Amino acid sequence: MKNTKRKSKLYLIISLILVVGGVIGASLVQTSGGEVEVKEMKWETPSGHRMSAFLFTPEGVSEDNPAPGIVTSHGWYNNKEMQDMNFVEYSRRGYVVMSIDMYGHGESEAVSPDEWPERGTGMYDAVELMTDLPYIDTSRIGITGHSNGARAANWSIDLDNEKENQLIDSVLLVANDADYINPDTEEYYNKYGNRDVGIVAAQYDEFFFRTENPDGTMTAPRDFIDTDNAQSFLHFGESPENIESTRSSYEMYEKEINGESTTRVIYNPSQTHPWNHFSGHVATQSINFFDETLGNPEDIPAEEQVWQFKEFFNLLGLIGFGMFLVSFTKTLLFTGPFSELRAPQEPSPAELATKKQKAWFWGGLVASAIFSGVSYIALFNWTAVNRPDFFPQAYTFYVGTWAALNGLFAILLVFLSRKFTDSEHKSKLKDVGVSVSLRTLGKTALLALIVSAAAFGLVFVSDYLFNTDFRIWFLAVTDFTPDKLIIGLKYLPFFLIYFVANSIVVNSFNYYRNGKKEWVNTALLALFNALGPIVVLAIQYTNFFVTGHVFFENVSAIVGIWLISFLVILPVAAIISRKIFKASLNPYLGGIIIAIVVTLISVSNTLTQLPN
Repeated sequence: MKNTKRKSKLYLIISLILVVGGVIGASLVQTSGGEVEVKEMKWETPSGHRMSAFLFTPEGVSEDNPAPGIVTSHGWYNNKEMQDMNFVEYSRRGYVVMSIDMYGHGESEAVSPDEWPERGTGMYDAVELMTDLPYIDTSRIGITGHSNGARAANWSIDLDNEKENQLIDSVLLVANDADYINPDTEEYYNKYGNRDVGIVAAQYDEFFFRTENPDGTMTAPRDFIDTDNAQSFLHFGESPENIESTRSSYEMYEKEINGESTTRVIYNPSQTHPWNHFSGHVATQSINFFDETLGNPEDIPAEEQVWQFKEFFNLLGLIGFGMFLVSFTKTLLFTGPFSELRAPQEPSPAELATKKQKAWFWGGLVASAIFSGVSYIALFNWTAVNRPDFFPQAYTFYVGTWAALNGLFAILLVFLSRKFTDSEHKSKLKDVGVSVSLRTLGKTALLALIVSAAAFGLVFVSDYLFNTDFRIWFLAVTDFTPDKLIIGLKYLPFFLIYFVANSIVVNSFNYYRNGKKEWVNTALLALFNALGPIVVLAIQYTNFFVTGHVFFENVSAIVGIWLISFLVILPVAAIISRKIFKASLNPYLGGIIIAIVVTLISVSNTLTQLPN
């Protein structure tokens, strides 16, 4: 036991070193070693809503030495930290950058769907604020956004077109179409006037860059560059019947409009929709675009990028966060208030003694994987139609319902397996930690709350001191506003059902010898936790890369994207719950901790909307 206690403290120290090192490293990268000042901003906009953003101001920028400004935005179901590739690379090149939380995301106020277009979902509010900053060269303001961030840019252009003195000079639309057709005349047009405009149109974008053919089929996004829409855009809004030459991607085309040289360009990397904001190639084209259209203050080659180092340090922090959950829990088990929750000795894996046990073990794993994949697809349209207004986040309601249903299915399998298992081979519920007293359950819940609060305390300290969080791609543990706690309480029961049930299945009933090494069983259960999502993604993207179209088109292309983070969450949940179970012989402790953490991750990294 003394050795276990020492190990727990050692791993706790290592986890804190990873967190602190990750936070400081990420901060050094995003501030260019202290040469860029980062401020977190919150303000009341003219539309009457609270807006949140990061502002990056390079050293030397002043009223006497103004710099061009760029407003950048994430897509739907993300937040301002997701744009780190852009704000790191633009700011180190001398641009003043504002990375916003669109309304309903991150720390910006939620609005109803009817209000999304009114101020560019907050982007145009940010543009107007940027023009008021005395150190901004207001003749050189660019906007860019990924996915619905690009739609926000299109809405912002609509608003800017109404102004006598337009504010936006350059536009880069990433992973969303431009507006090609005039909604009033239904003819091709140049909505963007004399602004410079570029599009990043991935060849395997799950949502956009498709045109309906006369026979009702859709062009594949990999063929976008040859479509009427693309060619009209590159010809500055000309109607396709008047176009005499075919233009290509990656070439900047110029035309004089209203006495100014104006640029159009399309980049079409061989990527998917979410890959665009985690891509050195897209970063290179984006930098080149703004350097060409706004004029780069610092002449740093586009290929010389450092944002990947920030991702590395963010990942270190994320790993440290996960280690902290386990090591802090195990350390607290050696304190007086929680010592009674500690296992008297580490449990050992059981033997699969009979053919019936083996059949239930392997059959249960396979059945759970199949049910996970099938139910995920089947639930999407149902939750989209049947979500009550009480649950203000569509994404969290969908994945929460899916999680709860799979948790109930796991409980059903356990019930059936025990019902049809001989009594001599059936373990007692108390011996495997399932049957506990109310006192023990209460202390378990208290310990889980303390561990979760301490872990997110690290997140809030990181944000307060360094404006960083813990993430890789769009799997993020980030800070949140108090309203997310209220929203989280609404969804917590969904995730409790799954992660507690999953912990019971993984640890109390499936802790077997599957080889000479104990870790083999843990790895096997971690794999099967994610096997359903793995198969769904394999079907979706194999079909996409072969045919040019996603497989689950009749559901929604976003189902594949939303699954990607669960390829990490579900296996890691099995590993964390196993480590905590071995120290406590308590399947509820790890299950509750993971449920709280996943709930807060879910509600703080998605869209919150008010009813219309």
